[in-house]
Amino acid sequence: MVEHIRTSLRESKSMRWTALLLVAFTMLTGYFIADVMAPLKTLVEAELQWSSTEYGIFTGAYGWINVFCLMLIIGGIILDVSGIRFTCMLSASIMLVGTAIKYWAISTPALNNHIVDFLFLHMRGQVFWASIGFAIFGVGVEMAGITVSKTIVKWFKGKEMALAMGLEMATARLGSALALMVSPLIAKSMGNVSKPIMFGLILLCVGFITFIIYIFMDKKLDKSEGITKENKRESEFQFKSIGRILSNNAWWYIAIMCVLFYSAVFPFLKYASDLMVNKFNVDPAIAGIIPGILPFGTILLTPIFGNIYDRIGKGVTIMIIGAFLITLVHLIFSIPGLHSVVIAIILVVLLGIGFSLVPSAMWPSVAKIIPEKELGTAYALIFWIQNWGLMGVPMLIGWVLDKYCIVDKVMREGDWVNQYDYTIPMLIFAGLSAISIIFAFLLLNENKRKKYSLQLPNIEEKIKEN
Repeated sequence: MVEHIRTSLRESKSMRWTALLLVAFTMLTGYFIADVMAPLKTLVEAELQWSSTEYGIFTGAYGWINVFCLMLIIGGIILDVSGIRFTCMLSASIMLVGTAIKYWAISTPALNNHIVDFLFLHMRGQVFWASIGFAIFGVGVEMAGITVSKTIVKWFKGKEMALAMGLEMATARLGSALALMVSPLIAKSMGNVSKPIMFGLILLCVGFITFIIYIFMDKKLDKSEGITKENKRESEFQFKSIGRILSNNAWWYIAIMCVLFYSAVFPFLKYASDLMVNKFNVDPAIAGIIPGILPFGTILLTPIFGNIYDRIGKGVTIMIIGAFLITLVHLIFSIPGLHSVVIAIILVVLLGIGFSLVPSAMWPSVAKIIPEKELGTAYALIFWIQNWGLMGVPMLIGWVLDKYCIVDKVMREGDWVNQYDYTIPMLIFAGLSAISIIFAFLLLNENKRKKYSLQLPNIEEKIKEN
């Protein structure tokens, strides 16, 4: 009896890199929406009359539903149970709905005629509905993030996994860079801060289509590996899976590192353009260009560092170096007498290097300590913990700015707005990244004890036949 030998579609370089390109582009469109308002803080204060506290509430709303309704954890369970294809469509649909609500709110000033009391928050209608839209979008984009992470593991495990994850993150960061650089130009040329969101919504529709195209590739991959509905890898969810994940010390160290590290970077990006305006006297219309250098740096460097991890290893060492670099940059940014634009550009470049180092090693490392069948839930739990920081830190920074950092009133865009001293916020960011270094060393020690191979290369050596 001759045994039929199947060749998996993932063995084809062109097919697995095409699959990566499709899902990465969708994440690019999602990251554009996530950061589309980041360079508009000054314009929002002038045009919509929002305070820093209101801007902080809106920015922090990204994590409301994910954190308090446990939607990220539920999303991970859906991914492990229902599979990649279903979760792709669900996450993309949620992103579209959330962005549409956000655009409607920002483009409807009349909403400010109403006051909404939501939990412990007392806010104007426009802020509330824009926050609700951003919160719904946050559910979709985070669910898409864990889905794409599991997708990359599916296509690249035992191959160029860290490189693939690095390239996906780099492509997504391109979305952030575009948002930081072009949003003020779109808003100024079209005369309204809502127009960049409309542009992002159109871009997101294209991303929805690329997800659909990927679904057909995923079906072909399963067929090439002999996977049918009857023997499909996804299985019924078991609560003991969560128990196994939560009992893993290495997973906890990565999760805590993740929330601290990302809380020192993503919320910083939400305020970075305003920092350039207030500390370095950059024109608000072009202030997003300098922080926009950061994502562009990650586009080049994250795949390089991922490739190093794939071929040489030293994953935890890479994380430690990155966290240290980010701490140093924030500390220098906090120096009160520092006002040189050239130094600001150099610091953003260094921040981009640090921001490339940590994720390039962090996300592939999760796949080394958690079984593939539980990866969706593991990533979801990490993203859920991360969202506490993405929700709380922007709100904290906005409150700190209004409470302790107003130093003057200045005229911008024909309106009087606050002038801020960013020393305290930058020290907060530095403190968060400094604590993450401690957990990186704890992870290094745990790796030595449990022999997770986090310091070893990802690419498996093939046994050559004589």
